[in-house]
Amino acid sequence: MCKRTSYSDDPSHGDSRLTADIPVNIQHGKLNSSSKNITVATTVFALGKYVRFLKVFLESAEQHFMVGYTVHYYLFTDLPDEVPDVNLGKGRRLTVIKTPSLKRWQDMSQRRMEMIEKLIEEELMFRVNYIFSLDVDAKFHAHWGAESLGDLVAVLHPWLFGSSREKFTYERRPESQAYIPLDKGDYYYEGAVIGGRPDKVLKLAKTCRMQMEMDQANQIEAVWQEESHLNKYFLYNKPTKVLSPEYLWNDQLDKPSHMKVVRFSQVNKNYADVRPNP
Repeated sequence: MCKRTSYSDDPSHGDSRLTADIPVNIQHGKLNSSSKNITVATTVFALGKYVRFLKVFLESAEQHFMVGYTVHYYLFTDLPDEVPDVNLGKGRRLTVIKTPSLKRWQDMSQRRMEMIEKLIEEELMFRVNYIFSLDVDAKFHAHWGAESLGDLVAVLHPWLFGSSREKFTYERRPESQAYIPLDKGDYYYEGAVIGGRPDKVLKLAKTCRMQMEMDQANQIEAVWQEESHLNKYFLYNKPTKVLSPEYLWNDQLDKPSHMKVVRFSQVNKNYADVRPNP
């Protein structure tokens, strides 16, 4: 069973529910005055040594991510006592959900979809306007706001941005539920950022979870775990908004001249040091 602890900018909030069914009208990245109170749930997973990335992630998010809107972070971790103290802005909350430890990072990658699915079904549906799932080993550098909202949101993979289809690392084994034929696919999406309306993200998470369970029953694991299944899903369920690599860069890459700003980037790290297995 998962245990939860909530924190907010105002202790009087207690266990109050998130704002429900607030009208939103988004056009060309702008919100009208009636949608200033939108609520964005944000799931973050920090198991094992990945908890070390939390402070930078949360502090930079408080500076740049959906500033001025209601944000509720849902942090899944097996080390709740190591969650850092971070000052949250007005209307922003953090709920820590204690999660069992896992021996393989691939298992965490696969379990994430199941956890998102359950969270939406049990708590978020009809209570929030949007949900994002963001990788914790990353840092915000610039404004990330309402321009990123949509029914179903994906981000282009920074390492494969501008590459031809032949270089996309889709799952190519027909026996996997994540299989994509050589002549299919238009973009390669990164699993570190997904988002959208709760009902749309629920459908995505449930489909990916079911496909991974089918693969597991057949003793096969997709080449990039849930990211492979995510790309299969987006092939037949097109995202309504595709974010450029401004919204997910990688600190190992040089910023191209045409990219004016990096809003969110994956930090440099030694995978052998932070992952529980190779």
